[in-house]
Amino acid sequence: MSTRLLSVALDLATRRVPVLPLRAGKVPFGNCPACRDNACGGRPNMKTPGPCTCPHPCHAWAAATTDPAVIIGPAWAPVWKQAAAVAYHPGGIRLTVVDLDHADAVAWARLTLPATRTVPTTRGEHWIYRGAMPSVNAVRDGVDIKSTMVYARWLGPGTGTMTALPDAVRALIVKKPSPVRPATATVPAGGGECRHRTPAYLERGIAMAEHRITEAASGVHVTVYRTFLAVLSVHGRCGCLTDSHAARLFAAAQTRGENARHCVDAWSNALTALGM
Repeated sequence: MSTRLLSVALDLATRRVPVLPLRAGKVPFGNCPACRDNACGGRPNMKTPGPCTCPHPCHAWAAATTDPAVIIGPAWAPVWKQAAAVAYHPGGIRLTVVDLDHADAVAWARLTLPATRTVPTTRGEHWIYRGAMPSVNAVRDGVDIKSTMVYARWLGPGTGTMTALPDAVRALIVKKPSPVRPATATVPAGGGECRHRTPAYLERGIAMAEHRITEAASGVHVTVYRTFLAVLSVHGRCGCLTDSHAARLFAAAQTRGENARHCVDAWSNALTALGM
Protein backbone atom coordinates (compact mmCIF):
# COMPACT_ATOMS: atom_id res chain seq x y z
CA MET A 1 0.00 0.00 0.00
CA SER A 2 1.22 3.52 -0.81
CA THR A 3 1.14 4.88 2.71
CA ARG A 4 2.54 8.19 1.49
CA LEU A 5 -0.33 8.79 -0.94
CA LEU A 6 -2.89 7.62 1.58
CA SER A 7 -1.43 10.00 4.14
CA VAL A 8 -1.64 12.86 1.63
CA ALA A 9 -5.28 12.02 0.86
CA LEU A 10 -6.25 11.90 4.53
CA ASP A 11 -4.45 15.15 5.24
CA LEU A 12 -6.29 16.90 2.40
CA ALA A 13 -9.61 15.44 3.55
CA THR A 14 -9.13 16.90 7.03
CA ARG A 15 -8.85 20.28 5.30
CA ARG A 16 -12.15 19.63 3.47
CA VAL A 17 -10.49 19.03 0.10
CA PRO A 18 -12.37 16.24 -1.77
CA VAL A 19 -9.85 13.67 -2.99
CA LEU A 20 -9.60 10.46 -5.01
CA PRO A 21 -6.78 8.06 -5.96
CA LEU A 22 -5.35 7.90 -9.48
CA ARG A 23 -3.70 4.96 -11.14
CA ALA A 24 -0.88 5.20 -13.70
CA GLY A 25 -1.71 7.49 -16.58
CA LYS A 26 -3.65 9.92 -14.35
CA VAL A 27 -6.75 7.73 -14.67
CA PRO A 28 -9.08 7.27 -11.67
CA PHE A 29 -10.30 4.05 -10.14
CA GLY A 30 -13.92 3.10 -9.54
CA ASN A 31 -15.24 4.03 -6.11
CA CYS A 32 -16.94 0.69 -5.36
CA PRO A 33 -16.44 -3.02 -6.12
CA ALA A 34 -19.45 -3.08 -8.47
CA CYS A 35 -17.75 -0.53 -10.72
CA ARG A 36 -14.24 -1.95 -10.59
CA ASP A 37 -12.71 -2.30 -14.06
CA ASN A 38 -15.50 -0.18 -15.54
CA ALA A 39 -18.06 -2.94 -15.06
CA CYS A 40 -20.92 -0.45 -14.74
CA GLY A 41 -20.58 0.79 -18.30
CA GLY A 42 -18.81 4.10 -17.78
CA ARG A 43 -16.50 5.48 -20.41
CA PRO A 44 -13.37 3.38 -21.01
CA ASN A 45 -10.91 5.85 -19.46
CA MET A 46 -13.25 6.44 -16.48
CA LYS A 47 -12.50 10.16 -16.52
CA THR A 48 -16.21 10.94 -16.46
CA PRO A 49 -18.96 9.35 -14.33
CA GLY A 50 -20.72 6.49 -16.04
CA PRO A 51 -24.16 4.96 -15.56
CA CYS A 52 -24.13 2.39 -12.78
CA THR A 53 -26.34 0.77 -10.14
CA CYS A 54 -24.76 2.68 -7.28
CA PRO A 55 -26.72 5.36 -5.40
CA HIS A 56 -24.56 8.08 -6.97
CA PRO A 57 -21.88 8.48 -9.68
CA CYS A 58 -18.74 6.82 -8.47
CA HIS A 59 -16.01 7.58 -10.97
CA ALA A 60 -13.63 10.43 -11.59
CA TRP A 61 -14.41 13.79 -9.97
CA ALA A 62 -17.76 12.44 -8.71
CA ALA A 63 -15.89 9.97 -6.50
CA ALA A 64 -13.87 12.67 -4.74
CA THR A 65 -14.63 12.68 -1.02
CA THR A 66 -13.56 14.10 2.32
CA ASP A 67 -14.94 11.10 4.22
CA PRO A 68 -12.10 9.14 5.87
CA ALA A 69 -14.41 6.13 6.15
CA VAL A 70 -14.42 5.96 2.34
CA ILE A 71 -10.76 6.83 1.89
CA ILE A 72 -9.55 4.04 4.17
CA GLY A 73 -12.64 1.83 3.75
CA PRO A 74 -12.93 -1.57 2.05
CA ALA A 75 -13.69 -0.14 -1.41
CA TRP A 76 -10.52 1.96 -1.58
CA ALA A 77 -8.17 -0.14 0.58
CA PRO A 78 -6.98 -2.33 -2.35
CA VAL A 79 -6.84 0.71 -4.61
CA TRP A 80 -4.08 2.39 -2.64
CA LYS A 81 -1.81 -0.59 -3.39
CA GLN A 82 -1.88 0.42 -7.08
CA ALA A 83 -2.32 4.19 -6.77
CA ALA A 84 0.16 6.42 -8.59
CA ALA A 85 -1.12 9.81 -7.45
CA VAL A 86 -3.81 11.68 -5.55
CA ALA A 87 -6.32 13.95 -7.30
CA TYR A 88 -8.83 16.45 -6.01
CA HIS A 89 -11.99 18.18 -7.24
CA PRO A 90 -11.21 21.91 -7.51
CA GLY A 91 -14.81 22.97 -8.05
CA GLY A 92 -15.79 21.14 -4.86
CA ILE A 93 -13.85 23.72 -2.85
CA ARG A 94 -14.63 26.68 -5.12
CA LEU A 95 -11.25 26.74 -6.85
CA THR A 96 -10.19 26.98 -10.49
CA VAL A 97 -6.95 25.51 -11.83
CA VAL A 98 -5.49 26.98 -15.01
CA ASP A 99 -3.45 24.03 -16.28
CA LEU A 100 -0.52 25.30 -18.33
CA ASP A 101 0.90 22.37 -20.21
CA HIS A 102 4.18 23.73 -21.60
CA ALA A 103 6.65 26.60 -21.37
CA ASP A 104 4.92 28.74 -24.00
CA ALA A 105 1.64 28.48 -22.10
CA VAL A 106 3.38 29.50 -18.88
CA ALA A 107 4.96 32.48 -20.64
CA TRP A 108 1.54 33.51 -21.97
CA ALA A 109 0.02 33.30 -18.47
CA ARG A 110 2.77 35.45 -16.96
CA LEU A 111 2.02 38.16 -19.51
CA THR A 112 -1.77 37.85 -19.42
CA LEU A 113 -3.12 36.63 -16.09
CA PRO A 114 -2.95 38.06 -12.55
CA ALA A 115 -0.35 36.43 -10.34
CA THR A 116 -1.69 33.75 -7.99
CA ARG A 117 -0.58 30.53 -6.33
CA THR A 118 1.43 28.32 -8.69
CA VAL A 119 2.29 24.64 -8.56
CA PRO A 120 4.98 23.08 -10.80
CA THR A 121 3.85 20.17 -12.97
CA THR A 122 5.79 17.71 -15.12
CA ARG A 123 5.76 20.00 -18.16
CA GLY A 124 4.38 23.32 -16.95
CA GLU A 125 2.44 24.83 -14.04
CA HIS A 126 -0.95 24.92 -12.34
CA TRP A 127 -2.20 28.43 -11.55
CA ILE A 128 -4.87 28.26 -8.84
CA TYR A 129 -7.51 30.92 -8.25
CA ARG A 130 -10.27 31.33 -5.66
CA GLY A 131 -13.65 30.85 -7.32
CA ALA A 132 -15.30 28.14 -9.41
CA MET A 133 -16.32 28.14 -13.07
CA PRO A 134 -17.17 25.64 -15.83
CA SER A 135 -14.27 23.43 -16.91
CA VAL A 136 -13.11 23.50 -20.53
CA ASN A 137 -10.10 21.85 -22.19
CA ALA A 138 -7.90 23.48 -24.80
CA VAL A 139 -9.15 27.05 -24.40
CA ARG A 140 -5.89 27.92 -26.16
CA ASP A 141 -2.74 25.97 -27.00
CA GLY A 142 -1.58 24.14 -23.88
CA VAL A 143 -4.19 25.69 -21.57
CA ASP A 144 -7.01 23.79 -19.83
CA ILE A 145 -9.48 25.11 -17.24
CA LYS A 146 -10.12 22.66 -14.40
CA SER A 147 -12.82 23.55 -11.87
CA THR A 148 -16.32 22.04 -11.73
CA MET A 149 -16.95 18.44 -12.79
CA VAL A 150 -13.26 17.55 -13.30
CA TYR A 151 -10.32 16.45 -11.18
CA ALA A 152 -6.77 17.75 -10.99
CA ARG A 153 -3.66 16.02 -9.68
CA TRP A 154 -2.49 17.11 -6.25
CA LEU A 155 1.13 18.15 -6.73
CA GLY A 156 1.65 20.03 -3.50
CA PRO A 157 0.45 23.30 -1.97
CA GLY A 158 2.44 25.49 -4.35
CA THR A 159 3.81 28.96 -3.71
CA GLY A 160 2.41 32.46 -3.78
CA THR A 161 -0.83 34.04 -2.59
CA MET A 162 -4.02 32.68 -4.10
CA THR A 163 -6.08 35.46 -5.69
CA ALA A 164 -9.69 35.76 -6.80
CA LEU A 165 -10.69 34.22 -10.12
CA PRO A 166 -10.19 37.03 -12.65
CA ASP A 167 -12.38 37.98 -15.59
CA ALA A 168 -9.42 37.20 -17.85
CA VAL A 169 -9.80 33.51 -17.00
CA ARG A 170 -13.60 33.49 -17.24
CA ALA A 171 -13.32 35.13 -20.65
CA LEU A 172 -11.31 32.18 -21.98
CA ILE A 173 -14.48 30.07 -22.25
CA VAL A 174 -16.88 32.68 -23.62
CA LYS A 175 -16.98 30.97 -27.01
CA LYS A 176 -17.26 27.50 -25.45
CA PRO A 177 -20.69 25.96 -24.70
CA SER A 178 -21.49 26.17 -21.01
CA PRO A 179 -24.81 25.87 -19.12
CA VAL A 180 -23.68 28.46 -16.56
CA ARG A 181 -21.59 31.35 -17.82
CA PRO A 182 -21.48 35.15 -17.73
CA ALA A 183 -24.73 36.45 -19.20
CA THR A 184 -24.71 37.19 -22.91
CA ALA A 185 -27.62 37.94 -25.19
CA THR A 186 -28.98 34.81 -26.84
CA VAL A 187 -31.16 34.91 -29.94
CA PRO A 188 -33.16 31.71 -30.49
CA ALA A 189 -33.73 30.13 -33.87
CA GLY A 190 -36.40 32.08 -35.68
CA GLY A 191 -35.15 35.46 -34.50
CA GLY A 192 -36.35 37.79 -31.80
CA GLU A 193 -35.27 38.27 -28.22
CA CYS A 194 -34.96 35.17 -26.09
CA ARG A 195 -37.80 35.30 -23.57
CA HIS A 196 -35.47 34.02 -20.87
CA ARG A 197 -33.42 37.17 -21.12
CA THR A 198 -36.45 39.22 -20.03
CA PRO A 199 -35.39 40.28 -16.52
CA ALA A 200 -38.83 39.70 -14.97
CA TYR A 201 -39.14 36.19 -16.44
CA LEU A 202 -35.72 35.05 -15.30
CA GLU A 203 -35.94 36.75 -11.90
CA ARG A 204 -39.34 35.19 -11.22
CA GLY A 205 -38.00 31.74 -12.05
CA ILE A 206 -34.97 32.07 -9.77
CA ALA A 207 -37.06 33.55 -6.94
CA MET A 208 -39.59 30.71 -7.19
CA ALA A 209 -36.76 28.19 -7.09
CA GLU A 210 -35.26 29.81 -4.00
CA HIS A 211 -38.66 29.80 -2.29
CA ARG A 212 -39.26 26.16 -3.16
CA ILE A 213 -35.97 25.16 -1.55
CA THR A 214 -36.21 27.32 1.57
CA GLU A 215 -39.81 26.31 2.25
CA ALA A 216 -39.31 22.56 1.84
CA ALA A 217 -40.85 20.86 4.87
CA SER A 218 -38.95 17.60 4.31
CA GLY A 219 -36.78 15.82 1.77
CA VAL A 220 -34.54 18.83 1.35
CA HIS A 221 -31.88 16.97 -0.62
CA VAL A 222 -34.42 15.66 -3.14
CA THR A 223 -36.10 19.07 -3.34
CA VAL A 224 -32.78 20.76 -4.09
CA TYR A 225 -32.01 18.30 -6.89
CA ARG A 226 -35.48 18.57 -8.43
CA THR A 227 -35.39 22.35 -8.23
CA PHE A 228 -31.99 22.51 -9.91
CA LEU A 229 -33.33 20.14 -12.57
CA ALA A 230 -36.36 22.35 -13.17
CA VAL A 231 -34.30 25.54 -13.44
CA LEU A 232 -31.76 24.00 -15.81
CA SER A 233 -34.48 22.44 -17.99
CA VAL A 234 -35.93 25.90 -18.63
CA HIS A 235 -32.89 28.17 -18.57
CA GLY A 236 -29.85 25.93 -18.96
CA ARG A 237 -29.55 25.71 -22.73
CA CYS A 238 -30.05 29.29 -23.85
CA GLY A 239 -27.28 31.05 -21.96
CA CYS A 240 -29.52 32.81 -19.45
CA LEU A 241 -27.98 31.58 -16.25
CA THR A 242 -24.98 33.29 -14.71
CA ASP A 243 -22.73 32.31 -11.85
CA SER A 244 -24.70 34.68 -9.61
CA HIS A 245 -27.95 32.82 -10.32
CA ALA A 246 -26.33 29.50 -9.45
CA ALA A 247 -24.85 31.07 -6.31
CA ARG A 248 -28.32 32.20 -5.20
CA LEU A 249 -29.69 28.67 -5.55
CA PHE A 250 -26.68 27.19 -3.75
CA ALA A 251 -27.09 29.72 -0.95
CA ALA A 252 -30.77 28.82 -0.56
CA ALA A 253 -29.86 25.14 -0.33
CA GLN A 254 -27.16 25.81 2.25
CA THR A 255 -29.64 27.67 4.48
CA ARG A 256 -31.48 24.34 4.70
CA GLY A 257 -28.39 22.39 5.70
CA GLU A 258 -26.98 21.30 2.35
CA ASN A 259 -23.20 21.68 2.16
CA ALA A 260 -21.27 22.96 -0.84
CA ARG A 261 -20.42 19.44 -2.02
CA HIS A 262 -24.09 18.41 -1.96
CA CYS A 263 -24.96 21.47 -4.03
CA VAL A 264 -22.25 20.75 -6.60
CA ASP A 265 -23.33 17.11 -6.86
CA ALA A 266 -27.02 17.98 -7.23
CA TRP A 267 -26.26 20.57 -9.92
CA SER A 268 -23.93 18.21 -11.78
CA ASN A 269 -26.39 15.32 -11.61
CA ALA A 270 -29.14 17.56 -12.97
CA LEU A 271 -26.89 18.55 -15.89
CA THR A 272 -26.16 14.89 -16.57
CA ALA A 273 -29.85 13.95 -16.42
CA LEU A 274 -30.63 16.63 -18.99
CA GLY A 275 -27.76 15.61 -21.24
CA MET A 276 -26.04 18.98 -20.87
